[in-house]
Amino acid sequence: MIGTRNRRERRQRGTGYTGVLRDSRITPSTEPIALNHSAPRDKGFSWRWVSAAIIVVLSLVLVFFYTSGVFYVRSIAVGGLKYLTKEEVFAFADIANMHIFWVNPQAVRENLLRSPSIADARVRVTWPPQMVHIVVEEREPALVWEQGGAAVWVDVQGRIMAQRVDRPDLLVVQASEFVPEGPMSDRGRVSPELVLGALQVQTLIPTVTRLRYEPAKGLGFVDPGGWQVWLGTGQHIAEKVAIYRAIAAELVARGIQPGEVNVADPDYPYYTKQWGS
Repeated sequence: MIGTRNRRERRQRGTGYTGVLRDSRITPSTEPIALNHSAPRDKGFSWRWVSAAIIVVLSLVLVFFYTSGVFYVRSIAVGGLKYLTKEEVFAFADIANMHIFWVNPQAVRENLLRSPSIADARVRVTWPPQMVHIVVEEREPALVWEQGGAAVWVDVQGRIMAQRVDRPDLLVVQASEFVPEGPMSDRGRVSPELVLGALQVQTLIPTVTRLRYEPAKGLGFVDPGGWQVWLGTGQHIAEKVAIYRAIAAELVARGIQPGEVNVADPDYPYYTKQWGS
């Protein structure tokens, strides 16, 4: 009997169910459950400190840039010099003691072009030690203009430059002290036509190394025979030289010693005789 009761109890335990009380008004949620995959935060680290450190470093760099003498222009590197000096170019650039951040290459170039001796310039800004690099193209003198005891260079465009070295190869034009035009006058420039005319005289008559200039008679020179020749302004120089040579040859053939031969107006040339000839 005992064995029979034990088997019955085991069967009841094997087939038993646990009852669960459910409320029919509660529906199961269909929303997914959010899982937190993030790693636990380290309470000792903050990006705000990183940002603050970057700001401090950048501020120190800016302070260094603006307070360090390394970034202030004390000298320049210059190329292309022929007559000018490095110190003159530095003075024309007008950037002495300027901070490199404020150096404008275009403004420096414009400053350099104010010099009558500089035709063009290229400016480049880099880092220390030579922060400003300048390459200049200087104007070439075409002749020397002498007036009132002073001498200057003149280029083919009539621009005036300081005479920096002795150039024996250049044609010399000695002007009257009362010339109303030219480098010593209010105009401060020689007519390009006059410059080209003078150079053409030298080309046609290579023995002529000095010319005179007077407002009324223009360009002139002393002939090897001892008389003065006047050719006027720079127009029609080749024609005037040809006329002068023809007149001089005729006068010499006739045994006449002229004092002056004037072909400033090629249509009405004339000559004067020396006294006693």
